[in-house]
Amino acid sequence: MEFFTTIVQILDSTVRLSVPLLLACLAGLYSERSGIFDIGLEGKMLAGAFAAGAAAAVMGSAWAGLAMAVLISVGLALVHGFASITHRGNQIVSGVAINFVAAGSTIILGQAWFSQGGRTPSLAAEGRFGAVNLPFADAVADVPIVGQIYSELLSGHSLLVYFAFAMVPFTWWVLFRTRFGLRLRAVGENPAAVDTAGISVAWLRYRAVICTGILCGFAGAYLALAMNAGFVKDMTAGRGFIALAALIFAKWRPVPAMMACLLFGFLDAAAIRLGGSPLPIVGRVPVQFFQALPYVLTVVLLAGFIGKAIPPRAGGQPYVKER
Repeated sequence: MEFFTTIVQILDSTVRLSVPLLLACLAGLYSERSGIFDIGLEGKMLAGAFAAGAAAAVMGSAWAGLAMAVLISVGLALVHGFASITHRGNQIVSGVAINFVAAGSTIILGQAWFSQGGRTPSLAAEGRFGAVNLPFADAVADVPIVGQIYSELLSGHSLLVYFAFAMVPFTWWVLFRTRFGLRLRAVGENPAAVDTAGISVAWLRYRAVICTGILCGFAGAYLALAMNAGFVKDMTAGRGFIALAALIFAKWRPVPAMMACLLFGFLDAAAIRLGGSPLPIVGRVPVQFFQALPYVLTVVLLAGFIGKAIPPRAGGQPYVKER
């Protein structure tokens, strides 16, 4: 029974740790399906996390922090869209620039406003998204196996966790069952055909990058207002790049993207749970080994699947309307 409890605890941590990856991965899915490569997911998440932590600290409201995170992230997404859609600039360069701007400005503004070394003040309970207990979770907590799974694994997460996993079927429905999704996928494959049909390629792509900004804002807000009690310097820790690797591994599909993010979350959870503990046969393994596993897997997936996963055909290519 103790072994089962350990498994449930690891899976519970897996769910929590995979949420920012999942939101960022779905954010990249909207953008890249429209033909706009976005390597700036990391920067938008980081800026969103800072905006969320700062606004929640000043206003004392988690919802105000979430709204500010989405606003700032969408603003950066529109900057990326302006550079790559309107001015047909290099999408990779634009994304990298956003990452640099976010990494530097969050530290400078954090120090200037709060004088805590780039951090925001620690948030009180009303400034964070607390746990949501599902119905009857306490009543069935003592029931063997089923009660433990329901009360610990399914219940007790913040509202943003349920939102993130609800976005998976919603994104699938949007992409494959709506007119907007059909046009979005078409503009990523053949923008000239979409333009010929009288549909604005630029407006479709702008809507895609706005969706990207919204989800990156939610990811950043989750980091600052649910996983932590405020913003910490470089708190995204490469999650935006891991989300890109998961997106490539999933071949730009929502459900496989969720599974890939859960895999990365499981490695993080295992690192926290098993790091420094003696393992059967091999004995004690340094905690740094487990901490490096998600990043090693990122390199392996990119090396093994980047040639096999075929991106949208018009991805990364600015569209020039024929006259």
